[in-house]
Amino acid sequence: MLGKLSGNGLIIHHWDTDGICSARILLEHLSDRNIVNKTPELGNYFLTNKELDNYSKYDFVIVADMALPEDNILRLAEKAKVMIFDHHLQQEIKQVFHYNPVIKGENPEEYPSASWIINSYLGKEVNLFALLGIVGDHEKKIQKNKAFFEIITRFCQKNGLNFDDLLKMVYLLDSNYKLGAKNVVEQAPHLLLNINSPGDILGNDQWNENLTKLNKEITRQLEKPVDEIDGIILKRINTTYNVISTITRKVAWDSGKNTVVVNSEFFKDKDQVYVRSNINIEPMIKRGQDLGFKCGGKKEVLGAIIPKDKTESFLEEIMEFLTNKGD
Repeated sequence: MLGKLSGNGLIIHHWDTDGICSARILLEHLSDRNIVNKTPELGNYFLTNKELDNYSKYDFVIVADMALPEDNILRLAEKAKVMIFDHHLQQEIKQVFHYNPVIKGENPEEYPSASWIINSYLGKEVNLFALLGIVGDHEKKIQKNKAFFEIITRFCQKNGLNFDDLLKMVYLLDSNYKLGAKNVVEQAPHLLLNINSPGDILGNDQWNENLTKLNKEITRQLEKPVDEIDGIILKRINTTYNVISTITRKVAWDSGKNTVVVNSEFFKDKDQVYVRSNINIEPMIKRGQDLGFKCGGKKEVLGAIIPKDKTESFLEEIMEFLTNKGD
């Protein structure tokens, strides 16, 4: 399918390690094409009208590691050939090429990242970038996935790495979006095309400086108190850094409990809400979408952007769902 693409192309990818590595794999495969890569405005799981207008000039668009709203995709498809590679919960968009085995009913454990899905689709051997996307999305929890942790372990042994090296690379790559450096996020796939060894990532001075700054802010936010209601953790933070997923992951995995985090400072007129659940949270993702919120995720994760005057009512619904379904 990718071999039939012609003209000017665009890759729209998520801003995290999985999205960056997915874009890198695609850029290498399409190195003979005229193609650029962009990420949405950081924090937005949708394209603005301005972005949609700017992207209408391309002949083909590849969306990687993002469940963009259907209306965004259909608008892009008015003038471009559109392909989607993803592993998040979403409805299949039949008007375009939509490659997401998870929405076809396949086991999500077998498709842990978009980077892995794309790498496999293209028939490429196991490589650093396919694996970094997996580690980025699951961190140490991937160790419970026996099949993939064996793949990761073999790769590390063969290349003189350990799992903590991969984690550090993820944190370094993610530091760019967490600090709001959209242009650096978009440069990162090209930088990864030209690295000679994993040490080029681990030794990147700017990214290491970023990480030091972020760790201080994450520690500050983690020190804020949490409320525990019926065994569910609710934490409120206020930061201009895009660290809500990191904080939610840390709190949830350390406690082992359903965790809801709200950040009231990233957007002026909206709140970020992030949930990590021990039960299937998909019904609340659909509920958020039905309410008109920008809401997405997967079986155990919900991420949403909500108008400030709607946050508390949606939080109540989330807490009630987690309480009743968790019994």
